[in-house]
Amino acid sequence: MLELKQAIDAKLLDSTVYWTVGGRCYFNTSPTDDYPRIVYSRVSGVPDNAFAKTGESVLLQFDLFSMQSAGDTEILTMESQLKALLDDCTLTISGQLCVRFMRQNTLDMVEDLSALQDGSSLCNHTVVEYECTYQAV
Repeated sequence: MLELKQAIDAKLLDSTVYWTVGGRCYFNTSPTDDYPRIVYSRVSGVPDNAFAKTGESVLLQFDLFSMQSAGDTEILTMESQLKALLDDCTLTISGQLCVRFMRQNTLDMVEDLSALQDGSSLCNHTVVEYECTYQAV
């Protein structure tokens, strides 16, 4: 998973969506309450061994957060930029061959959180899930 995380971080770094969220792209948890931001994590990972090569199929979840006061445009822009960057992309994973990186699901919701920076408590939250399958070179 370390190599996959490094490949995703490298893909996100300096991308359009990275700059839209002010560089706030994190793995597993966010160290800040600042918005907008993206937090991604592994949902599951299962072995995908074929032709005597070890591999894995990993379901990844990208959580996009935006203050509702920013309107729908911000969260929809983030979603569009993330999909443009990751849909069917090729990742460079150390020691691995990325066989596919495919979007699986998208879900939109509004969350009621503790008070945000702008004094509101509502947050737009979009979840985009991807399946990444890779094998040892």
